[in-house]
Amino acid sequence: MRKTANVKELLDYANRQLARTDEHATYKFKAGIATMIETVLHNANQYNGYMHLGGHKLEDADYYARHYHMKKEK
Repeated sequence: MRKTANVKELLDYANRQLARTDEHATYKFKAGIATMIETVLHNANQYNGYMHLGGHKLEDADYYARHYHMKKEK
């Protein structure tokens, strides 16, 4: 049996994780989440960019504080 994931549900989960500010939401944690959701969105041809929520310096943990967007359905 094959089971597929809902891209919108994964996107919502990823965006919640990337907006976290607790001590467990580290740079490495958020980098992994961002990599995962970008891959999912690109593979589904649904990538539509992201918006920074935090810092812009690569070494800053808030660099990966982002909100990703999906293409709108036609």
